[in-house]
Amino acid sequence: MGNTFGKLFKITTFGESHGKALGAILEGCPAGLELDEEKIRLEMQRRKPGQSKITTQRKEEDEIEILSGVFEGKTTGTPIGIVIRNADQKSKDYTHIADKFRPSHADFTYFEKYGIRDYRGGGRSSARETAARVAGGAIAKQFLATQGITVQAYVSQVGELTLQKNYQELSLDLAEDNIVRCPDPEMADQMISLIDSVRLDRDTIGGVVSCVIKNTPAGLGEPVFDRLHAELGKAMLSINAVKGFEYGSGFEGVKMRGSLHNDAIVKEGDKVKTLTNHSGGIQGGISNGEDIYFRVAFKPVATIMQDQESINEAGEAVTVSGKGRHDPCVVPRAVPIVEAMAALVIADYLLLSKTNKLAQL
Repeated sequence: MGNTFGKLFKITTFGESHGKALGAILEGCPAGLELDEEKIRLEMQRRKPGQSKITTQRKEEDEIEILSGVFEGKTTGTPIGIVIRNADQKSKDYTHIADKFRPSHADFTYFEKYGIRDYRGGGRSSARETAARVAGGAIAKQFLATQGITVQAYVSQVGELTLQKNYQELSLDLAEDNIVRCPDPEMADQMISLIDSVRLDRDTIGGVVSCVIKNTPAGLGEPVFDRLHAELGKAMLSINAVKGFEYGSGFEGVKMRGSLHNDAIVKEGDKVKTLTNHSGGIQGGISNGEDIYFRVAFKPVATIMQDQESINEAGEAVTVSGKGRHDPCVVPRAVPIVEAMAALVIADYLLLSKTNKLAQL
């Protein structure tokens, strides 16, 4: 249960961190889409481990193998099968916790639910599962590009270091110019130094990824339970280590009065727009044509290179020692994951919108 996301544009992921492979089955992608495999590989490179000194040193090239759904470079409309083979597992790094529960990991909850768990890197609960999401999301991004829709995320906070500039003041393309993926070079340097110092302290730290979706047409979303922002929230909260989601003015909006928070509606030529965008491009759960923007909070990575108190499967008190290769801060590699999940949501609602319009004829 719970391995499939989406209604029409659907992704199902499979595989474990230390298994033979991970993969995705993508359903609902329209036929005839010219698929650029190199762009999928680029997205995988952005997420892969071992890409800098502030990420885990596990070495995985994360090469994709497309098994089905593509013929002569174009999607056929049938399920697209993708496999990503694991190559650099070091399962022996986890034998010391074979019967112990790591604090703030899914070890205990998985054991309680299933009565069995794959302790090697967390098995299915590992963030390595997101490699499959990025592969599927890369295809969704290519579909959205045909509609002029773009999805860009960036690191806006690490620990207490917060980028105060609005996304409209930034050149978001600069995020790929540094290893922390912050579009402000000065703040990026500070973030990198902080993450590196935390790493040397054998500890971890959290952060925030911000995301902007541009050129989304008005009218995407469903009433009540399937609101667009609710689905975006579900998508983001399904990502490992995510602790919070806010869109538009978010929690800061509670400090404003309605007279200042309301987005005045005007018409410029044939286009209806708002003078401000505190709504974050979504009103009543439906897109209004403005930029959709949101923030995703990631906790500090649970595995730290320090001794921690815990219990084992017999309920006995034990000490858990951190070993293996882990990120001191997850947000630099989380950027493409956030983009992938956002793209999957928008692609799904775009198809739902077209279905609704056909039903009205």
